[in-house]
Amino acid sequence: MTLVLRTTDRPAEPTPVLPVFLAGTDPLLQLEYETQPPSGPGATRCLSHPRELALRGIPVMCSACRARRDWLLINHGRNVWVCCRCSNQWLEPEISRADFDALIAIPDGTTYPSVEQGLAALGFDGAFAGAYLD
Repeated sequence: MTLVLRTTDRPAEPTPVLPVFLAGTDPLLQLEYETQPPSGPGATRCLSHPRELALRGIPVMCSACRARRDWLLINHGRNVWVCCRCSNQWLEPEISRADFDALIAIPDGTTYPSVEQGLAALGFDGAFAGAYLD
């Protein structure tokens, strides 16, 4: 999987290759490894933020549809992108990775094979443009 968000000019580093398990490996150890959440430099994490988002006291507003709430925050490396329901995305330098980590309340999450499939499954691919989901 290669992360390609529309707001960046340089490609992200590719996801590290998972180790291949030998036939004689303990199946319980293999299951434990497969169920661990993705981590490392190639991991991409998403966080739904249904409320309004204010950066330095200024409310965030989508430049495409003028929405003021119901965001998806996408973290890859030290960068955080904000995604609107209309599928407009932008790199937000005001949100650091530490800020993103502080917003995460649930340690477990759903893992998707690609960013595009995750955006579609969460409704941030433009299908719900103009709709607020509460």
